[in-house]
Amino acid sequence: MESKQVKQLLEKYFEGQTSIAEEKQLKAYFSSEDVAPDLVSYQPMFVNFRMQREEQFTKALPLQPRKHNHIVKWIGIAASFVVLFGVLQFYFSESPKEDLGTFNSPEEAFVATQKALDMVSNSVNQGVESVAVLKEYEKTKKTIFKE
Repeated sequence: MESKQVKQLLEKYFEGQTSIAEEKQLKAYFSSEDVAPDLVSYQPMFVNFRMQREEQFTKALPLQPRKHNHIVKWIGIAASFVVLFGVLQFYFSESPKEDLGTFNSPEEAFVATQKALDMVSNSVNQGVESVAVLKEYEKTKKTIFKE
């Protein structure tokens, strides 16, 4: 194979554009003894590919059965009992009856509702006042910067 053709194939090879047949040509060329002196630096790469393919793993791997750790199993069982006991304790415990703010007469309920609505109204009014200040700020900003 000509040196020029090999260089073109190498260029295609490094760009990932070669076919399998062209890669076989490159491997055959670099496996031979008559490699051009300017292409000798690529020879170890292609020879190494061939050697890697022929290499086989020959060591025996010792396979041991997995040891079951009984302590971990018993800890898991104990944790399950603790969780079960906690759930049962929560389910069967009597919670104290809380006063939910019920009133005996409708007049008392009406007065309490008016107090609550008055508090909400005050909070909303403060928010509206803040918005008015922001609108005034925006208006002033527009006159100063003339957007």
